[in-house]
Amino acid sequence: MFRIVWHTISITAALAVTLSATGDVARAETAAQTVDTTVAATSEAETGEAIADSEFRLLMVEQVGCIYCRMWNNDLAPIYPKTPEGKTAPLQRVDLHKPFPDDITITGGKPLFTPTFILLQDGVEVARIEGYASEDFFWGLLDQALKKNGATYQTPSN
Repeated sequence: MFRIVWHTISITAALAVTLSATGDVARAETAAQTVDTTVAATSEAETGEAIADSEFRLLMVEQVGCIYCRMWNNDLAPIYPKTPEGKTAPLQRVDLHKPFPDDITITGGKPLFTPTFILLQDGVEVARIEGYASEDFFWGLLDQALKKNGATYQTPSN
């Protein structure tokens, strides 16, 4: 399944780059949105059961057209569920412009930026990461947030 999804993402991304290079921006944006939709649907299917069994969840607040959401999806979405952090805090996605799930309590106010990553412990916000700059910053901030809230997991550096 992963291989099929990765192939789909790779082909669609290559198509988007090719189309944008030829000046067909509208078709390039449509191809990029297809990548976002494919990644989102796959992540939801893979993490549905994991969310129900976990004390922690990582809520990703995103919106269509967000370049930083797209960067996160390209850089980390395929590997996140396989990491120790992803197993400890399965990813759940929500659109910035749609209602949030009823089973969560946001204590830091409605997010203003996308992506915003909200760490939930038993459905209550305990930490927040606003924006996405790079893999290094994301992993470091997520690791700090998880450990600060008592999560125990084996990282490669442990």
